[in-house]
Amino acid sequence: MEETVKAKSPDVQALKQNEKKWTPTLMKAGWSAIPNIIIEKQRALGLDALDVNILLHLIQYWWTEDNVPRPAVGTIAEALNVTPRTIQKRITSMQKIGLIKRDERRHSKFGSQTNLYRFDGLIAACTPHALEKIAAAKKKAEEEKDRVKRKKPKLVVNNDAPGS
Repeated sequence: MEETVKAKSPDVQALKQNEKKWTPTLMKAGWSAIPNIIIEKQRALGLDALDVNILLHLIQYWWTEDNVPRPAVGTIAEALNVTPRTIQKRITSMQKIGLIKRDERRHSKFGSQTNLYRFDGLIAACTPHALEKIAAAKKKAEEEKDRVKRKKPKLVVNNDAPGS
C-alpha cells in the first residue's frame, strides 16, 4: 500500500523555522508578522522608537485583514510603561502624517468603545521603499550571476592544432 506524503505548506514550514529560532513555547504564546521595511525605514517614515513600539503593539491585535485592531490606549500604555496620554499623542502624530487611521467609536449614552486602527497609510508609505529594496536585491543578484559567469574557466581544445 502506497503512503501519500503531503508536502508541508510554506506557512507551516515558516512556523517550524520560527519555532526553531524562538522555541515552540514562545511561538505558542503568540507571534506577529511585520514587514522588515517598517523597521528598516522607520526614520524615513517619520517614526521614532516609541512609534514603532506602538505600531508593534497594535499589529499584534491584527489577525486578519478585515478584523482591524482595537486595543485600549491604557493597555498599550501599560505594556510600554508610559502614560495613556503619551500613547494618544503619538497615535495622533502618526495619524496626522497619514500612517494610521483611527476610527473613534464614541457613544454618548454608554460611553466609548475602543478605537479601531487601520494601516492603509503605513502600507502605502512603505510600498515605494519595499519596491526599491526589491529592485536593489534583484540587481545585486543579477550582478552576482554575471560575476560568477565571468569567472568560470573556459576549456578550449583545439583539435586542429599540430600535434593533437
